[in-house]
Amino acid sequence: MSDSLDQVTLRVQRLKGNEDIALPSYETEGASGLDLRAAVNGEVTLRPGEITLVPTGLAISLPQGYEAQVRPRSGLALKYGVGMVNAPGTVDADYRGEIGIILINWGREPFVIKRGDRIAQMVITRVSRAEVLEVERLEPTARGGGGFGHSGIR
Repeated sequence: MSDSLDQVTLRVQRLKGNEDIALPSYETEGASGLDLRAAVNGEVTLRPGEITLVPTGLAISLPQGYEAQVRPRSGLALKYGVGMVNAPGTVDADYRGEIGIILINWGREPFVIKRGDRIAQMVITRVSRAEVLEVERLEPTARGGGGFGHSGIR
């Protein structure tokens, strides 16, 4: 691992009955996300338009000041129209339950999820905690309150 990378220890627990599920792993040297795999029993068919919670069979422990962002896999999105409803999903440093992936099939054909399939990726990132300060007025900017297409469509 390069000295310029911020390295953090990710503790992973395989939950009972999921000893065969691979630990999260980087598939290439330059990958940002650790692949997560499906811990379904047998196969699960996700019909077009259907949403389902897919277990990973894993729980994690992160140090304070970090989060795990769970994101869709681009290959599943492009090839099959499968993504995540709540992308990115957040796993907080104090959460110790099973990581579940909320998948949706936006495609036209049913999509079969098999045990061990790579279904999402997890990126470990630093987080900042905000001090919330109520004020009477915000400092002005050139943009002001302009939003949702205020700068043009293209």
